[in-house]
Amino acid sequence: MGSALAVGLLMVSGLTATSAGAASSSANASPELGVRFYPDGDGQCDGPTNPPERWVTAPDWSTAIRLDTDNRAGGCQLAFGIYDPSNSLAGLTATYTWEPEPGSDDSQCQNGGTHAIPIKPFKTFGDNIRVDTDGRAGWCNLTFALSGRSDIGLDVQFYGDGGADAGGQCKNYRPKDTYDTAYEGHSVTVSDDTDGRAGGCYLSLRLNRLF
Repeated sequence: MGSALAVGLLMVSGLTATSAGAASSSANASPELGVRFYPDGDGQCDGPTNPPERWVTAPDWSTAIRLDTDNRAGGCQLAFGIYDPSNSLAGLTATYTWEPEPGSDDSQCQNGGTHAIPIKPFKTFGDNIRVDTDGRAGWCNLTFALSGRSDIGLDVQFYGDGGADAGGQCKNYRPKDTYDTAYEGHSVTVSDDTDGRAGGCYLSLRLNRLF
């Protein structure tokens, strides 16, 4: 009986220590930024599409995705999320807005509007937007915005293939390895006008503390 009791106590003690360790690890964990990106037709969506959901620990950059939609069938599904197990981002609100440039064919920018980037203690994503730009008139604007915290920024890299028509297809682009930062009071907009022209547009994000 004494031996069985000792074994039972050791098992309970081990479980308690394991649970406490897991809780402590979660409480101290850094936030992670998630990107969900995959094609729904002919391959026009290059990058980490298998698996389609990728998470990166702040302040690392997400793996760049490449938008190269054109007149081929299908488009790209894209969404974002923030995993915050330690509640270190309490008070922060993040959104992405997908909308056509005025005068554009809005069927290229499907599931438009402003969508919340969920900030949760579990991994989840906001609503998919659908990128289907091609030879139709105009282009689509993707705007990232933060509010509620002045010390957090979302860095945005958006650039085109070297030597290709980056300025024409990737509007508001910056040279590779440079970025703009969305923070409270300052949003960042990048614009996708990919079509049958050579090249595509790369997008990479980083969640960062400003001070």
